[in-house]
Amino acid sequence: QPQQRPWFLCRNEDLKEMLESNKESLKLEAMKRIVGLIAKGKNASELFPAVVKNVASKNIELKKLVYVYLVRYAEEQQDLALLSISTFQRALKDPNQLIRASALRVLSSIRVPIIVPIMMLAIKEAATDLSPYVRKTAAHAIQKLYSLDPDQKEHLIEVIEKLLKDKSTLVAGSVVMAFEEVCPDRIDLIHKNYRKLCNLLVDVEEWGQVVIIHMLTRYARTQFVSPWREDAVFDENSAKAFYDSEEERRVDQSKPYIMDPDHRLLLRNTKPLLQSRNTAVVMAVSQLYWHLAPKHELSIITKSLVRLLRSHREVQYIVLQNIATMSIQRKGMFEPFMKSFYVRSTDATHIKTLKLEILTNLANEANISTILREFQTYVKSQDKAFAAATIQAIGCCATNISEVTDTCLNGLVLLLSNRDETVVAESVVVIKKLLQTQPSQHSDIIKHMAKLFDNITVPMARASILWLMGEYCEHVPKIAPDVLRKMAKTFTDEEDIVKLQIVNLAAKLYLTNSKQTKLLTQYILNLGKYDQNYDIRDRTRFIRQLIVPNEKSGALSKYARRILMAPKPAPVLQSAFKDRDRFQLGTLSHTLNSQASGYLELSDWPAVAPDQSVRNVEVVEPVRLPCIYLVFKDNENSDDSNKSSSSQSEKSSSESDSEKKKTLKNKKPQQQKLDSKDSSPVFVPETSHELLHRMTGKGLSAQYRFTRQPCIYGNSMVSLQLTLSNSTDQALENIHISEKSSTGQNIHRFNAIERLEPQASVTVSMGVDFNDSTQAANFQLCTKEDEFSVSIQPAVGELLLPITMSEADFTKEQGKLVGMNESSATITMTPENVSSQSVNRKVVSVANLGVIPSGQENIYRFSGKTVSSGSLVLVSVVLKDPDAVITINTEKTVMGSMLLRQVKTALTNSGP
Repeated sequence: QPQQRPWFLCRNEDLKEMLESNKESLKLEAMKRIVGLIAKGKNASELFPAVVKNVASKNIELKKLVYVYLVRYAEEQQDLALLSISTFQRALKDPNQLIRASALRVLSSIRVPIIVPIMMLAIKEAATDLSPYVRKTAAHAIQKLYSLDPDQKEHLIEVIEKLLKDKSTLVAGSVVMAFEEVCPDRIDLIHKNYRKLCNLLVDVEEWGQVVIIHMLTRYARTQFVSPWREDAVFDENSAKAFYDSEEERRVDQSKPYIMDPDHRLLLRNTKPLLQSRNTAVVMAVSQLYWHLAPKHELSIITKSLVRLLRSHREVQYIVLQNIATMSIQRKGMFEPFMKSFYVRSTDATHIKTLKLEILTNLANEANISTILREFQTYVKSQDKAFAAATIQAIGCCATNISEVTDTCLNGLVLLLSNRDETVVAESVVVIKKLLQTQPSQHSDIIKHMAKLFDNITVPMARASILWLMGEYCEHVPKIAPDVLRKMAKTFTDEEDIVKLQIVNLAAKLYLTNSKQTKLLTQYILNLGKYDQNYDIRDRTRFIRQLIVPNEKSGALSKYARRILMAPKPAPVLQSAFKDRDRFQLGTLSHTLNSQASGYLELSDWPAVAPDQSVRNVEVVEPVRLPCIYLVFKDNENSDDSNKSSSSQSEKSSSESDSEKKKTLKNKKPQQQKLDSKDSSPVFVPETSHELLHRMTGKGLSAQYRFTRQPCIYGNSMVSLQLTLSNSTDQALENIHISEKSSTGQNIHRFNAIERLEPQASVTVSMGVDFNDSTQAANFQLCTKEDEFSVSIQPAVGELLLPITMSEADFTKEQGKLVGMNESSATITMTPENVSSQSVNRKVVSVANLGVIPSGQENIYRFSGKTVSSGSLVLVSVVLKDPDAVITINTEKTVMGSMLLRQVKTALTNSGP
């Protein structure tokens, strides 16, 4: 049996068979195995049709697993997921908060533009949910909807503004993330919530802490003045702390800087998070202090950052990058922990390189001897890339600290005898840069490099030596021509970078020692003239015209010596992290040293602090409102788990609860009752009506039917479903509804269908506000080439939505709608229509009404409301053998009369 096999041996066919069985236990077992496969990275998309059939399961555990699956595959299987949207909408009202949240998560994962209004409505409702977990899910859905349809930005900002006021720590991080994605420039939304976010920070989950800290860092840079002034005072309670004596008070008449209390609040509330177990939180607090804290307080982040170096290499890499940036400006922060940056043999190459960078930045006259001893060990490493980086680091130390320049040079010259070509090549390149600082004093080093030239094979190293020979040829007048002679022999076998330096050396020797090198230079120029590389050919021809004057030479040749022998500025050996602090620490842009997509720059400190009163929040005494409890009885769906989860979801923040109570209080009693007791349609007719015949539509035909569901496009609209068919042998393009409407109804058009293939059909939804009238909605159904005038004629019963109420409430409301608001008729019913089942079926087939349970066998009651205005419509059928009395009560007298005629017709017909 499939259920007896281990999950890792279960085939898709077996799982499908289990899902389609009638046993809930088998379905649950199958879903557990499928979710296990997904967790292990396996592909289970083939099972989507079988899984989606269980989306409406009454088993809570099974439904949760189905939703987990749908979140993973909804975007890939959009067509099938769309068919279950009505199920997700119902699940949004489920008593279990986990089901509500899962339904919203699945709904926001179906990335189809046509359901944007549904998503928007679901997010707005979830944002006011009693459960903070559901509100958190709504905040996550905001980002998904914004990426799908940026035009919803203003509506989403309204939801974000509402959620920012939420006092639940579960919601805070998620809504700030939504704020950063949708409207990071709307700093005004943060003002009133700034202090609340600072105080909640320590209790928010770690992911949320990171998001909030980064957002508050940007906020603080726009709202507070710089604390980096020399006259800063950091005892906010007393400005006298700045002065040591009365004399200093008299000397300094300028107003000193005093830190804003809100600025200090942020620093004080983030400081404890430096002890967090989460490395991202520690890094976030560290960057906040780096960008916002006074300089003398920065040392408190040092130990926390060094502690992170015991973590995984991925964490080490990011932390070391940020320390490298910090160590350039604040060497004193990390100098006491210098041994923490010593390289270990087990470190990866990129970790070793970063530690080298930091040690180089920390080097000064006091510790350089210790660092150079460490570097001498690193040069001997078997890791050639690391050894080369160490030589570069030695060169940087020699440049930055003049006292050790000679020592470093001598050490690098000794490395020229190393057996490793990489070490020798890097040494030559670094020596070349160092010699440019004081070349006249190091002619011996240049001679030594010339002697080793034949043994050096790396092209960059050979090119560097040739450049030195040419640049300082006057310091080695005997050796340089000999080197050129050797190069002339091997010119054709050298790399391009070496050839270019041979031509340069020949030109410079021609200008300084023409007697010895004239013929040799001409020979090299002739070789270069026919080289395969066009750069070398161009350089050769340019040099010839520049240094060898002839009749065709222009005025430039007289300046040849000044051009080629001009003194070159010494290169500056500096850290690769020197300018990286232009990016906010801890961001992807800082890591890449390039502005990443979505990066938000930190603004400069304002010269004058903005008004701090914008962050003041008035403390309002809570209004004592009577609690309102709405009880729904549903014998089919009630179970113990639902009851427990319902009571759990009622525990929420006081703010959201009070908002709901205020909303209910402000509504009229009747409207409040109607809104809270809407129900699903009892009967949905399958009958379709012809909108456009294929002959009239030149091959395009259209059918419409009323879905009897609340319209997703507007509360006052009737929901319709259109089926468009192409009966031609050619594709129809750009099928859409024209924007002009002849009768003035508000019509929500379906999105244009770009292409409908021959013999194909497509079903779309639309909404029409009939204004509680049976007047036809006229509009134009268009293709790319043609326009067709069509109309939708609603039956009066399709302009209603069902509601539920008790028998007592029905009687009470019916008593209010008498006189002109009442229409009645007496009919004679056939025997087959007298049964309760028959009466209920016939009435609800005519009108979209809800059936009210009745304690009397001969009385049948039905209730609903008009879609557009929400007016109450009550229908009662009282059997008095052999007659029946039909009564319609509604403020809409015309609708009442029309509905009465249709109910009479339905109950007197002997058909089904």
